[in-house]
Amino acid sequence: MKYKCIIFDCDGVLVDSEEISNRVLIEMMDAIGVKMEMEYAMENFTGKSLNSILKYLEGQINRELPSHFEKEFRERTFKRFKTDLKPIKGIHTLLDKIKVPYCVASSGPTEKIKLNLTTTGLIGKFENKIFSSYEIGSWKPSPGIFEYAAREMGFKPSECAVVEDSIYGVIAAKRGGFDVFGFANGNNKSELENEGAIVFFEMEKLIDFLFVD
Repeated sequence: MKYKCIIFDCDGVLVDSEEISNRVLIEMMDAIGVKMEMEYAMENFTGKSLNSILKYLEGQINRELPSHFEKEFRERTFKRFKTDLKPIKGIHTLLDKIKVPYCVASSGPTEKIKLNLTTTGLIGKFENKIFSSYEIGSWKPSPGIFEYAAREMGFKPSECAVVEDSIYGVIAAKRGGFDVFGFANGNNKSELENEGAIVFFEMEKLIDFLFVD
């Protein structure tokens, strides 16, 4: 097989959480008098850490967000995930076909990753193989989280493939010396390709990309 380990991002790759998170963010910004469209949120915030998103928003509105904003956002998204979160279509089938070690490496907090995987029935496939940027204090587009995951799994970057859906994730993986596969939609194919990702559109077909020599 071409790769000895597969490293998955979580949000947008394993679980369909990006739209839920951005919907909550739009609702909360609207409550403080700031209108924001879903297209704008998905384009600007996908794959970014919450801290960087909040700093960006404060720069855009030229004032600090309410002190409770981050806490409330996390509480509301966690609650919404428990009822609305779904696995990415085809991910269960793909994981069943992969015969090499795999793990998840995400910018989100560990408790969020575990909640998302539990809600979508994926937690059993990733027990003791969950790596969070919060563990090492390094967020994408820094390659730290992928380097950490590869090291903990016992492999070199050259032996691993990363599966991402965001520009920042692709940049991080390439900076770390990983081959990266970009799970694309109709809007970001060119952007992912321009950063060096091998683009695919259906999770069930990724197996053909991963293990073709």
